[in-house]
Amino acid sequence: AMADPSSFASPACCLTRHLHLRCRADFGARVLRGTAALTARAEREALRCLVLDTKDVQVFKVTVNGQDAQFAFGEKHSFKGTPLEITFPNELRRGQEAIVEISFESSPQSSALQWFTPEQTSGKKHPFLFSQCQAIHCRAIFPCQDTPAVKLTYYAEISVPKELVALMSANRDGEAPDPEDSAHKIYRFSQNVPIPCYLFALVVGALESRKIGPRTLVWAEKELVDKSAYEFSEAEAMLKTAEDLAGPYVWGQYDLLVLPPSFPYGGMENPCLTFVTPTLLVSIAVIKVIAHEISHSWTGNLVTNKTWEHFWLNEGHTVYLERRIGGRLFGEQFRHFQALGGWRELQNTINTLGDKNPVTDLVINLDEVDPDVAYSSVPYEKGFALLFYLEQLLGGPDVFIGFLKAYVQTFAYKSIVTEDWKKLLYSYFKDKVDVLDKVDWNSWFHAPGMPPVKPTYDTTLSNACIALSQRWIQAKESDLGSFSSADLKEMSSHQLIEFLALLLLEAPLPLSHVRRMQEVYDFNAINNSEIRFRWLRLCIRSKWEEAIPLALKMATDQGRMKFTRPLFRDLYSFDKSRDLAVKTFLEHRASMHPVTSMLVGKDLKQDQ
Repeated sequence: AMADPSSFASPACCLTRHLHLRCRADFGARVLRGTAALTARAEREALRCLVLDTKDVQVFKVTVNGQDAQFAFGEKHSFKGTPLEITFPNELRRGQEAIVEISFESSPQSSALQWFTPEQTSGKKHPFLFSQCQAIHCRAIFPCQDTPAVKLTYYAEISVPKELVALMSANRDGEAPDPEDSAHKIYRFSQNVPIPCYLFALVVGALESRKIGPRTLVWAEKELVDKSAYEFSEAEAMLKTAEDLAGPYVWGQYDLLVLPPSFPYGGMENPCLTFVTPTLLVSIAVIKVIAHEISHSWTGNLVTNKTWEHFWLNEGHTVYLERRIGGRLFGEQFRHFQALGGWRELQNTINTLGDKNPVTDLVINLDEVDPDVAYSSVPYEKGFALLFYLEQLLGGPDVFIGFLKAYVQTFAYKSIVTEDWKKLLYSYFKDKVDVLDKVDWNSWFHAPGMPPVKPTYDTTLSNACIALSQRWIQAKESDLGSFSSADLKEMSSHQLIEFLALLLLEAPLPLSHVRRMQEVYDFNAINNSEIRFRWLRLCIRSKWEEAIPLALKMATDQGRMKFTRPLFRDLYSFDKSRDLAVKTFLEHRASMHPVTSMLVGKDLKQDQ
């Protein structure tokens, strides 16, 4: 078996198959404390020990089948944390199971958890807590085999202040008063589909719900819940489309949870409970993100990358499914338009990272590389481009969806590497091996920069965006009078985003052009986060000083890394805003999500 470079665990020796978690959320101390009971199975004879991942977690006691067991921490690693070695009182035979119960407490600085004071929430009355475990932060909550190679079921009992609600990446299994603390109540959860640790998730807050479909509740703070229910009303239609494309939905409930603005991602595909950013409530990307997270119920959550080096298997297939859903809902031209937008996003990322940078390989090497630092759009968009190219090579969308269904059926409940995927592709298309052999696999998988081949795109919906962006790029001072608000009359919001994205791929526009663009299009008045983000980047790159406070506000009012990092990077590159960008970051750092603060700190050369 291939070792996972991001984990200390050895699943080839011993496999954790079930977790029974009992813990309480202590908002005063900002810790989770309790017991994690892992059912472990020996995978070889005469097994004497179990190594688990931990990161800044205290361990007070370990028992194995009720008997006290010795444990010791290994050497601390900069981002992987510290291995915990547990010695069994008696050796296990191959196939024998033992229950390893660990009394633990997370750190107030846990990289997996963000704790909020009441003032930082919408309602301002109650505190709030959420977790984000992907990629390797579950170990910063409790000791576990924190590798996607291992899947386990779980049962959890979480004690929280009784005025709050707890939710998890599992089906809800009731609530009861806490017998040990009358100010608390205990929420119970059950996840009977085996999941990798990165899909473990917990949120605690003053949450309300609205039913928007037969298997879907939307959860949010009271102030946002009705708006959220309205924005996410398409969820059931998208679930049905996804089932039609990929097979039955096996997780039972599909709920959505709207988090505070500092949530670092657009969405996180936690099973039974997708987490989403509130920036979606002022965005047209809502369909895209929900379609993406729904698609993960098959690609990622059911078929999982065995190590983070094969992350493209999770994300490339999920973007492919997400765009197939978009194609069903809005037509094939729209799917091609989104696909081409993705290609440009990939160009943009590779311009930023450099086309010789090894993190732009599709299959990356994570030896001594932090997955959070390596994270980019490459596994999403280069992965999608490969699948889109293969779809065109092998007979079109109707033929290729057959392969995707077979992929899900073959590898459901398993964790796989790229080679497993490629073997299945060759056996599924056994009559087209000659075509497959012409694919430059080595460059697709192991070369940095843009892919070796560009797929074919229907440009019907992109043409207007290209034409308008070219007019601005080629305009001289004397041509600026020819632009007017009528230029945008026929364009959708999706096309506006693409127009701005195209301008961001070019050299910065002269300041006079950007000023004129504001005069005629009034982009400052648009709240749509996807448009506003690209517009403010354009302004800062053209050195428009009036945009500095607007860009700083957007970078700090929300914490979605897709927006916050590029805005801070552009502000740092502009001599007039560099010092203010650093000062603003240092002021906000303490209230930022731990991963966001680490990465923005690196971008602004402030990492300690």
